[in-house]
Amino acid sequence: MGVDERESTKERARAAAVSGERSRVRLDVPRAPRRSLLPEYDPEAFGRLSEKIARFLGTGRFIVWMTVLIIVWVGWNVTAPAPLRFDEYPFIFLTLALSLQASYAAPLILLAQNRQDDRDRVSREQDRKQNERSIADTEYLTREVAALRLGLGEVATRDWIRSELQDMLKELEERRDAEYEDGEYEERPSRRRHRE
Repeated sequence: MGVDERESTKERARAAAVSGERSRVRLDVPRAPRRSLLPEYDPEAFGRLSEKIARFLGTGRFIVWMTVLIIVWVGWNVTAPAPLRFDEYPFIFLTLALSLQASYAAPLILLAQNRQDDRDRVSREQDRKQNERSIADTEYLTREVAALRLGLGEVATRDWIRSELQDMLKELEERRDAEYEDGEYEERPSRRRHRE
């Protein structure tokens, strides 16, 4: 970029500032990330860690280890020689440690519960949609079965066909007998044998 181009760019910027014209924001270009003085962290990773801690705090193993630690702490500070004791009888340091542990455990447990609530909400929504699909499928199949039943009402069954054929056979035999009596029909020998 030459000196002339730089000067013209500066002049345009001054002119825009003087005229009160705002610089145009391009929507097709992503913004540069803003720098923050706060430390950055991955919320998902922090959430997973809090769930692991909350899961551990809710186990019997944690209670046993905490009980053993407190018994050892109190036992050491009561039975050890005076120069080796680090927390005398009112156990102020133990109280402080337990308070600190509780002050961190409560928010971690709440965070884990919130994440579980979010997962449960998503799961309930998916279950609701699946139930709606199942209900729609069931209604469709019910309509199809009803249509098949109506259609089967008009379909000839084996018994109906058999009864119709027997009726037709009786009718043919009656016609033949009537024709035989009138002399118009000559009975076949096999029929004669069968009748006798």
